[in-house]
Amino acid sequence: MAQVVREVQACTVCAPFLPLGPKPLIHVSTTARILIASQAPGTKAHLSGKSFYDPSGNRLRTWLDLSEEQFYDTSQVAILPMGLCYPGRLPKGGDKPPRPECAPLWRERVLSHMPGIRLVLLVGSYSQEHTLGRGSVTQRVRHFRDYLPKYFPLPHPSWRTGVWERRAPWFQDDVIPTLRTLVREILTS
Repeated sequence: MAQVVREVQACTVCAPFLPLGPKPLIHVSTTARILIASQAPGTKAHLSGKSFYDPSGNRLRTWLDLSEEQFYDTSQVAILPMGLCYPGRLPKGGDKPPRPECAPLWRERVLSHMPGIRLVLLVGSYSQEHTLGRGSVTQRVRHFRDYLPKYFPLPHPSWRTGVWERRAPWFQDDVIPTLRTLVREILTS
């Protein structure tokens, strides 16, 4: 795993397309039991070197009922986004999609060193489409039980999701309690 991580961190394949330059971010170990499969690092993650070290990370940690210490304990929780570098901004706001070269180049190589993963949190549309094919994030999240025990689809925890959550009370009533129970069971077993 250490060799693969060094290779990932030295990757410059997408350098011409990255406005802040390459800085691949992954938080992985061979012992992690939960994998957060997310979109790509944002600007704050790029600058800090820590994925989800921003308000979206606060929201995600709240959903999972994990402290910051637990969340960043790679012996338990791994973070492997679809794109490992900050992809830039869209003209009308929001981040660009993850670079298409990234997941095919690195994802399976890294995952092959993570035999203990018991649950993959598919955070947002890009990870869900990569893993499950095209579909509705809302429908996948609402019917999360259809993807268990291996996958648990979640919306992206951005500020926009607050509006979505108010329109989907079932998310806090049904999805979040089940998610917290699963996470707690996996991390304490």
